[in-house]
Amino acid sequence: MDSHGTARSRRQLDNLFFIDAIFSVVFGVSSLLAPHGFMTRLGGGEYNRSAHETLRLYGCLRISLGYILLRLRSVDDGMFRKSVCESLFLCYFLQMLAILRTEFTSDSFAFINWIAITVLAVLGGCYGSFRFGKGGDWIKVYELPVNSSKASR
Repeated sequence: MDSHGTARSRRQLDNLFFIDAIFSVVFGVSSLLAPHGFMTRLGGGEYNRSAHETLRLYGCLRISLGYILLRLRSVDDGMFRKSVCESLFLCYFLQMLAILRTEFTSDSFAFINWIAITVLAVLGGCYGSFRFGKGGDWIKVYELPVNSSKASR
């Protein structure tokens, strides 16, 4: 992989972090502010306080992850960025498996679960293809160029 390809890969990773961060913050804030009526509809007409609080807590985690990903874009430690790619791939893959298991062991079909499965598969696939695809094991792919402007991030 030449230096132009490496720079392009770094930009692609930064773009992936940015898209994931925005998705995380939007989903997190939406989850945190989800009204009781929405949770009642989501629960099939019955309000479940534990499910609502779990969704709010997950929303807090997503907001935090979004903030971390936005800040990570200016980090130039290649090994750390590589580890984050691996971790996010594993995180999204395991979440997808958990929801798939729920969907296949449940008696009812939940459209929202399939939306979540799709989103998690796409995000996990992006991190996985970046990390395990061509050049994904090269540290220089994850490091920022020496002359990059961290202030612009």
